[in-house]
Amino acid sequence: MDLEKIMEKTILCSKALEEYILDTSAYPNEHEQLKELRDATVQKYKHLSILNTKADEAQFISMLLKLMNAKNTIEIGTFTGYSLLTNTLTLPVDGKILAIDFDREAYEVGLPLIKKAGVEHKVDFIHGTALPILHDLISKRKEGSFDFAYVDADKENYINYHELLLKLVKKLNSFLASDTRVESTLLSIGDGLTLCRRK
Repeated sequence: MDLEKIMEKTILCSKALEEYILDTSAYPNEHEQLKELRDATVQKYKHLSILNTKADEAQFISMLLKLMNAKNTIEIGTFTGYSLLTNTLTLPVDGKILAIDFDREAYEVGLPLIKKAGVEHKVDFIHGTALPILHDLISKRKEGSFDFAYVDADKENYINYHELLLKLVKKLNSFLASDTRVESTLLSIGDGLTLCRRK
């Protein structure tokens, strides 16, 4: 994977501006285990560490979860777990996050830091492909079980995830904009973040 091509696709298109945002806002407020997880990901995956959720994006999601009083969330695409750890640190003590990823090895890079942060009890990790797992949740009558969904996975399946998550979540971009069932907005933080809520 060409790092320069990935950087060209980021929202800011300016390394200096990205570093300014991270250094002045995101990193000073970053939880210790999140920083350790970021470092562990770079050590293990080098340039692929860019696949992790950016710190500014994660902090925005954390604030959003607090405003929503979210308790049960679902995440599709975990990688080493930066967004997962962010969410578990945000959720209440009895909160839960269902994390789905096909790459258990990547998840296990962050697992020691999730444990170190004392939030492992909030995580239900499922190793596998997301679409069959989502279908299984629906067949088990789990509609409306989640307050929030975070998807950072294979882009070609985003529309499929959207359809299933609409059933699973209580509350893409051109597709979402034309979907009268939802209200959505695209934010220029991290590498782009689409917020979507069911009407």
